[in-house]
Amino acid sequence: MDVASDFLMRHPWLGLLVQCGLAVLIGLALHAAIDRIARRLAARYDVAERIVVRTRGPAQLLLPLLFVHLSLADATIPVGLLTGLRHLLSIAIVLVVTLFAVRFISAIADVIEGRHPMTGADNLRARSVQTQVRVLARTAMFIVGLLGVGSVLMTFPNVRQIGASLLASAGLAGIIAGLAARPVLGNLIAGLQIALTQPIRVDDVVIVENEWGRIEEITATYVVVRIWDQRRLVVPLEHFILNPFQNWTRTTSDLLGAVYLWVDYRVPVEPLRERLREILDASTEWDRRVCVLQVTDMTERAMQLRCLMSTQNAGAAWDLRCKVREQMVAYLQKVSPEWLPQIRTRLLDGARNDDDASAGPSRPRMDAYSEAPAP
Repeated sequence: MDVASDFLMRHPWLGLLVQCGLAVLIGLALHAAIDRIARRLAARYDVAERIVVRTRGPAQLLLPLLFVHLSLADATIPVGLLTGLRHLLSIAIVLVVTLFAVRFISAIADVIEGRHPMTGADNLRARSVQTQVRVLARTAMFIVGLLGVGSVLMTFPNVRQIGASLLASAGLAGIIAGLAARPVLGNLIAGLQIALTQPIRVDDVVIVENEWGRIEEITATYVVVRIWDQRRLVVPLEHFILNPFQNWTRTTSDLLGAVYLWVDYRVPVEPLRERLREILDASTEWDRRVCVLQVTDMTERAMQLRCLMSTQNAGAAWDLRCKVREQMVAYLQKVSPEWLPQIRTRLLDGARNDDDASAGPSRPRMDAYSEAPAP
């Protein structure tokens, strides 16, 4: 033992490597023991099991780093080099702890989302929970990451002095920092508002910037809207707080769809009402709540009919409206084409004014009363 101690004293770098190697082995052995115990204890609980699985990597790095940092307390190397090594180890420990916290939050969020799947027909509660979990988890991850980076920067003396100077002159610095960080902080606060008040949820049907789509993803700073033609609209979170938008599934996914038809005045409404009922009875998209046909407007040439129907969701509403529009027009064309809008004119003969007596024989003139098909 004395010979080995003398050899390591004469070769401090080799002694440092041996010391660090032993510290790493002790840390790995301790992590293996703790991990085995934790897995056995967490096997009964989904949350604990997911946390153990997600945080295994950071924990496997954290324990060896801590033991190596402790082993450098009595290392026989130059003070300047020892200080630099301990500083690097401190930075690594802070980053690993930050990663551990992020993985911890992610594991809890995954378990909660797994317990509330959105595969069911009535998934309003699941969408509400998943929206809150995603926004709050990503906000928490952002804050943890920000604190981790700030902690790393504060380990540098120069950065610490700059921070103290900025705090001393916090008036101007605070204004500049506030203006520079306003978009980020605004979206962060908007994300918290959305998570708590929930004007939108994941998988909600919305109309934003005159685009129809579904909420596909909600991050800490923006929302991804999947548009009907498979494009993606990226919208800042603040937009949903500061600007009006349409949410078609705010409380329920049930919708009313309307189809407008222009027909001639001679059209009997009751046969069309019966035809609408037949079309809806044969349609799988109709949920059998609303079936209405009404005269809603009139002009000098035609009258407007509104076919109102109910569906369970926006996709079914679109398909049903197209089906009703096509089949109602086909019915009008087949049964009585003259029921479609007409332009009426009438030929009047022999009508002349006294002032036109010398102009020759009377000529027929047009008046809006005899019938001709509309162009």
